[in-house]
Amino acid sequence: MTADGADPLLELLAASTRGPRREGLFAVWLTTRVALDQGLEPPLPERAQRRRIEALERRLARLSLSPPLRRALAGTLALLRDPGTRPAAMALQQLTAPVRETLGVEAAEVIAKMVRAARQGG
Repeated sequence: MTADGADPLLELLAASTRGPRREGLFAVWLTTRVALDQGLEPPLPERAQRRRIEALERRLARLSLSPPLRRALAGTLALLRDPGTRPAAMALQQLTAPVRETLGVEAAEVIAKMVRAARQGG
């Protein structure tokens, strides 16, 4: 699955009003793009991937996020930092429950679809 799989999140983002929900959707969208790009063939160079994760961390630090979502994103980033694996499915799976709790069922369903696609390798 490519980062294009995150497009339904963009639709939810566009439909949301300003505020914590919108910032949460933006944070999840950014994170899913980085996670899904780890499955690209050929893979991104390790240095480029490391820089993308560092840039993501800096961007997420400036957003107003709910504590459950912030904790889930921190855990996801920890999984993404591991260069020896391609943990996209595991990282995204970790986001599903906090996204459902903080951003709603629709956003969680999008994440769940991404998890299934990442596990299937396409």
